[in-house]
Amino acid sequence: MYRTALRNVLAHKGRLLMTALAVMLGTAFVAGTMVFSDTFGKAMRDSNSKSYSDVSVQIVDRAAGTSATAREKSEKSPATLTDATVQQLAALPGTASARGVVSGFTGVADKNGNLIGKAWAAKGANYSPGADGRDARYPLVEGQGPKTGKEVALDRRTADKGGYKVGDTVRVASNGPVVEAKLTGVFSTDDPVVNSGGTLTLFDRATAQQLLLEPGRYSSIVLTAKPGTTESALLAQAQQKLPDGDQIDAETGRQLKDDEQKMIESGTEAMRTMLLAFAGISLFVGIFIIANTFTMLVAQRTKELALLRAIGASRKQVTGSVLVEALVIGTVSAAAGLVAGIGIGAGLQSLVGALDSGMPSGSLVVKPMTVAVTLVVGVLVTVLSALLPAMRASRIAPVAAMSSGDQPGTQKSLVVRNTIGSVLTAGGVALIAFGASTGNSDGRMPVALGALLALLGVFILLPLLSRPVIALVGPVLGRLFGTPGKLARQNAVRNPRRTAATAAALTIGLTLVSGLTVLGSSIGGAIDKAVTSTMKADYVVGAANGMGLSEKVPAELAKAPGVAASSPLTTVYWKLNGSTRSITGLNADGFDKLVAMKMTSGSAAALGQGRILVDADVAKKNGLDTGSTVTLTYPDKSTGTVTVGGVYQAGGMLGPVVLANTEIVKHEPEPYISDVLVKGTDGASDTLKQSLKNATGANPVIEVKSLQDVRDEFSQTISFALNMMYGLLAMSVIVAILGVVNTLAMSVFERKREIGMLRAIGLDRGGIKRMVRLESVVISVFGAGIGVLLGCFVAWAINGTLKSSLQGLTTVLPYGQLLLFLALAGVVGLVAAFWPARRASRLDILASIKTD
Repeated sequence: MYRTALRNVLAHKGRLLMTALAVMLGTAFVAGTMVFSDTFGKAMRDSNSKSYSDVSVQIVDRAAGTSATAREKSEKSPATLTDATVQQLAALPGTASARGVVSGFTGVADKNGNLIGKAWAAKGANYSPGADGRDARYPLVEGQGPKTGKEVALDRRTADKGGYKVGDTVRVASNGPVVEAKLTGVFSTDDPVVNSGGTLTLFDRATAQQLLLEPGRYSSIVLTAKPGTTESALLAQAQQKLPDGDQIDAETGRQLKDDEQKMIESGTEAMRTMLLAFAGISLFVGIFIIANTFTMLVAQRTKELALLRAIGASRKQVTGSVLVEALVIGTVSAAAGLVAGIGIGAGLQSLVGALDSGMPSGSLVVKPMTVAVTLVVGVLVTVLSALLPAMRASRIAPVAAMSSGDQPGTQKSLVVRNTIGSVLTAGGVALIAFGASTGNSDGRMPVALGALLALLGVFILLPLLSRPVIALVGPVLGRLFGTPGKLARQNAVRNPRRTAATAAALTIGLTLVSGLTVLGSSIGGAIDKAVTSTMKADYVVGAANGMGLSEKVPAELAKAPGVAASSPLTTVYWKLNGSTRSITGLNADGFDKLVAMKMTSGSAAALGQGRILVDADVAKKNGLDTGSTVTLTYPDKSTGTVTVGGVYQAGGMLGPVVLANTEIVKHEPEPYISDVLVKGTDGASDTLKQSLKNATGANPVIEVKSLQDVRDEFSQTISFALNMMYGLLAMSVIVAILGVVNTLAMSVFERKREIGMLRAIGLDRGGIKRMVRLESVVISVFGAGIGVLLGCFVAWAINGTLKSSLQGLTTVLPYGQLLLFLALAGVVGLVAAFWPARRASRLDILASIKTD
């Protein structure tokens, strides 16, 4: 039987090609993901190890960079790391060297005034030369290190991106004014933050302290141990000399390295998990193709299998024979997928390098686990997918099989199938509806479980749905395409299970694609509505790095020519009636020119009277209304009673609670300033925008955005996320296309006699091609249509669970895109039918009629 199975694989290798390709693509995705994530993780770990190669102990001042007010809130007396601390630590018996480190945010402008690199990864530090005049941390590749306040050095990647050479003038900005300095040197670095797309600017020690911290202060101190002194021993010595304070931490280099390694592992694992999830989708789609292929092969070989049963083969042997075929296909396909996956991993590594992403480079990593997982997954998916067809083959009675080439499902099996599908679908829909009705995150688990049950139920019911749904387009096909159209409809519903299995692959892909599209459109619409309904300001000025603005920025913007009104948008977190709330601060004077608040009771003008405004959700949860009083708990633990001056509609960009800035600074003198809202005398204009930029000193870190810019920024973020998801789902769509090609090609083989008869009675080659192509289009659009409906329904349910997180969220159906998906599904059907239709039209008429 095993020899027979191997011969069958060789005899039907053409018909098994698409199945093998489906398995290969799915396993290639798995292998490529594992190879790339392992390679990326190792490169990051190696880069991290180099960063701590000379660190035996590191002492960190966690309060460095915070304001004086924030430091005063420390539970203990604030302690700082100074030159005296460095000298004390350098004098320890186990210390070979002690180095004070200054670090903080520093952005670099290119020659057009735009920020280079990613704002969150823009760093500044001090250049600390040793006895040889060089800093070993930053090997110079050109020029020399900075020595005065008018000199800086840049990492090589930043210098190249900005087009800077030694001797050029560079504009940099920290948490203060813009500084112009001469570029004296370019250096290389293994800093993982810089390698991930950031920038690093070096100053002399005094300048770094003045710009990033305060004179005489360090962010951290790095100790290198003498030979024979362990890191733990040096740490113990250092802890005896450290200043008292709850903001001073000390760790060994090994501890720091291990902590970084854990963070890298966590990030790599998250990336791997996400990519493997999409690989799993591709493999899941492949299951339908594999099962469909073996079902059709078994149907085509019923007489052969019956003969084997008649001459003594047991049911177990017949099942084993089919599974051996699946095992061979799975093994070969998984091995090919492994090779392809290694190629994908290498290609992604090269692509990352070519895009100059800043990611560290390294050798390709192919772990034994990758090989094992890829092969096991490929074989298991193939064998398990072929199990049901194999069991069906063994249950066909020899005499019945020899007398019939087609064994339709029994009435009992159809009733059981449809009952199970109906129960799963109804249960899933009920769970989804329940989850959506909660209106908050509590409904996410019921929605997820309900979506899974509903999808499984619909897949089981697809054969039942295929006949009536496809029948609807029958008259249209007949009128437009005549006989080929009628035949295409009849062929599509002839074997509902086969049609359903083929369409299911596209249903899965379109469910995910359309669901993501509806979610993206809904979230984008809610954000757009929030911006347009809340903001009357012409411009929003904020820091690109997400850090708070200096209190000097609002003052300078208010004095800029063309400004009619402005207000800093501050944020504090205080307790309101015992629960921590985000409180937004606005200037009471002129705020009505900057924001639009839809009041349900009271007046927004109450801000000027020191009263608080709350949105409808907060009012409902706390039983508040205009005139009610609330208790606020301030940062110093003191409390105060404030009267509610009004209630406004929830949603928008203001947050749940609003208070005048004059009231906020009484209890938090330096609140976080996220943005400054600006209204122009003559509205938005290029002149006003330039005036605002000039008021910030043309600081590359500070962005001046119109409301349209804000909307476009959100839109681009959503589009980027959707496009990334579409790209990851592309593999499953490709596998689905292979499924359509596979089914059509095998059905053409099955219907050789029928096609020959059609040719004999007058249907020309063009008619045969149209028949096969239309059948493919009908099946593809059917699967896509079900997928679009499911995707929209699931997206609606998910939106219901997000309403508490995103006020004003409603389900938006992008009809144009959804119709485009259906049209593309039709195109996919045409493309998939190209080869089967061509093959069918070229069959020899007489040879086809004689086929047995």
